[in-house]
Amino acid sequence: MLDALQVFTVVIVGVMVGVEFSVAFVLNPILDALPRDSGQLGRAHGGRMLGALMPFWYIGSLVLVAIWAVAGWRHHGSGLTVIAGALLLLSVIMSVLLLVPINNRSKTWTPENRPADWKQQANRWDRLHYIRVAVIIGAFALLAAAL
Repeated sequence: MLDALQVFTVVIVGVMVGVEFSVAFVLNPILDALPRDSGQLGRAHGGRMLGALMPFWYIGSLVLVAIWAVAGWRHHGSGLTVIAGALLLLSVIMSVLLLVPINNRSKTWTPENRPADWKQQANRWDRLHYIRVAVIIGAFALLAAAL
């Protein structure tokens, strides 16, 4: 049973890492290269869509890792699992305190109502997101090593 939990958790966290990596290094650069207001509108739509899904994914991943850490406490890799859980907790805290406030504003923007500093806010979100991606990649790598 523990083996199934471990594999399921690694897959769930791995897919989350893939989505977030793609947002950072594929999707947002594509949107930023679009003409006129298309990129900003695309970011707003992405913020609404992923903003609704990602809280469940992040918290669910953290819960799965916590269950793995408790269930596998006396097994190989338990220390790595605990550290991975701490990194996922850090990513949740970063999200709630730093990224979500920007996302909540930007997902409502249109070319008619966006603030003058919207590009600076989007760039700040991107920089913070790069750090969050690095954190969750670290968590994923530790989970894979803990197997």
